Amino acid sequence: MPTTPNDGQLKDKMTELKKKSYSKKPSKKERLAAELAQKEQKARAQSIVTAGGVVIRADGVAMSAVALAARQKALQMAQAQDTQNAQGAHNVHDFGAPQNPRARGKAKTDASASIPKIEAAQASGKRLAQCLWCAQILLVDVLKFEAAADKQVSQFLRGHKELGARDRHIVAETVYAVLRHRRVLAHLAQTGAGALERRLVLLAAQKVVDMDSLQAAIAEEEFAWVSETLKAPVDGLPAAVRSNLPDEWFNALVGAYGEDEALKLTGALNQSAPLDVRVNTIKSSREAVQIAFEHAGIESAVCEYAPLGLRLLKKPALQKLDVFITGAIEVQDEGSQLLTHLLGAKRGEMVADFCAGAGGKTLAIGAMMRNTGRLYAFDIAAHRLAKLKPRLARSGLSNVQTIAIDSEKDIRVKRLAGKFDRVLVDAPCSGLGTLRRNPDLKWRHGLDSVARLVQVQASILESAAKLVKAGGTLVYATCSVLPDENQNIVQAFLSAHPEFELVAAREVLATQKIDIPESAEREGCLQLLPHVHQTDGFFAAYLRKGKPSKLGKPAAEFVVQDKKES
Repeated sequence: MPTTPNDGQLKDKMTELKKKSYSKKPSKKERLAAELAQKEQKARAQSIVTAGGVVIRADGVAMSAVALAARQKALQMAQAQDTQNAQGAHNVHDFGAPQNPRARGKAKTDASASIPKIEAAQASGKRLAQCLWCAQILLVDVLKFEAAADKQVSQFLRGHKELGARDRHIVAETVYAVLRHRRVLAHLAQTGAGALERRLVLLAAQKVVDMDSLQAAIAEEEFAWVSETLKAPVDGLPAAVRSNLPDEWFNALVGAYGEDEALKLTGALNQSAPLDVRVNTIKSSREAVQIAFEHAGIESAVCEYAPLGLRLLKKPALQKLDVFITGAIEVQDEGSQLLTHLLGAKRGEMVADFCAGAGGKTLAIGAMMRNTGRLYAFDIAAHRLAKLKPRLARSGLSNVQTIAIDSEKDIRVKRLAGKFDRVLVDAPCSGLGTLRRNPDLKWRHGLDSVARLVQVQASILESAAKLVKAGGTLVYATCSVLPDENQNIVQAFLSAHPEFELVAAREVLATQKIDIPESAEREGCLQLLPHVHQTDGFFAAYLRKGKPSKLGKPAAEFVVQDKKES
């Protein structure tokens, strides 16, 4: 039978436990915390304060003096907590160790339970702080608008490989949030101190991360300023400011849609776009791809209008998935998918994608042709067509021929006059319909660019029309939401070319069992708007060459009716 220990034995046991507790080796977490403290102390000792109040630490991290002070304070608090936890562990032995081994284990756990949480919060706050500083550095260059924002972001991230996937997302989305909401944020940032880019980043960050995370990453004074500033009402600001577009762009939209509708439209354009994919029916089916997504833990839903489209509820890295590697899917907005369905290419036909670019629509058209016939992808930019080649290799298509041309009047284009069953003209445009993806466009280009673009659009449409044979189809499309680039171009073309007629978009799509709402058709043309149809902004006109079709109304009637309405 076990004997009950006497007082002397208990005293000896307590002494032994106390010695063990003080001689215990530090845990791995404690060693890491000590190393972090040493690094921080060394970095502070070798810091250089610049004239702008920015501290360049020895480890290369740029911080404001305020943020550095906050980091130091957080470190001191963590060290104090470590000391308190260690003392608490010793006190368990000082005042009597539990005789029950389970109780002893529980006491040790309770004493150290907060340490991992503190360290995790520290690490998370530190990483976010680094992301915000990276975003600020990047924003300085982006706001010069000397190059496309997506290229600048990609180049910056390639040079900072130490950033993880989530870090890269935070940096990029914070910069894009500034571009999307720049006018309102600039108004709010009139108060506060420090560099304007820093204030813009702090205000934009709350659209990317939660406020608790933000609080852990920035100085107390900065967080207090952000919290107070975000309470300021913005409803009373001028409509153009609330639109977050330059005055000239907003006024153009008001002229086309009215102020209330223009504000709804810009509100949608200032949001991040969802991730849509098109299923390549040469390789798979929509049902099979959706099952593959489900097995990969990716949630998806069928697109409302595009019969081969899936919308992903989040934005996973698709490049590593088998369905992407094997060419079963391509990233393509639902609106862009509908344009290719409107063209309606069939097996064995001769088809041209006149402004192919990187070939997203080319791939969709080739799949609709079931890899038969001949599909020409024309573009004046050889580097854009080069991006199509690896996508073609994945897609399994062999009916596509890429041709880099000098202009729409290239001799190689002229030689093909009257030979095509269908021609798609996805004309260069202002791109206002894609602001969800390219928010810098509204700042990099002014309304005067439209005056130049409409001349180019008219010239391209004129040249492309010559390729269409009698009874063939010409589809003119843009990713703009401005009538000057859309309906006005089509009206002028129809006036000069009575051999073409406009066919109502809804009727054409209905022949493929694609039902789009009346709101998606304007003056017989396809008009998709992000705040109504949850797609990018797109326009497309279906033009038939030859005898009047059973579908739609004659071109002359379209023009006359439009003149009466105007």
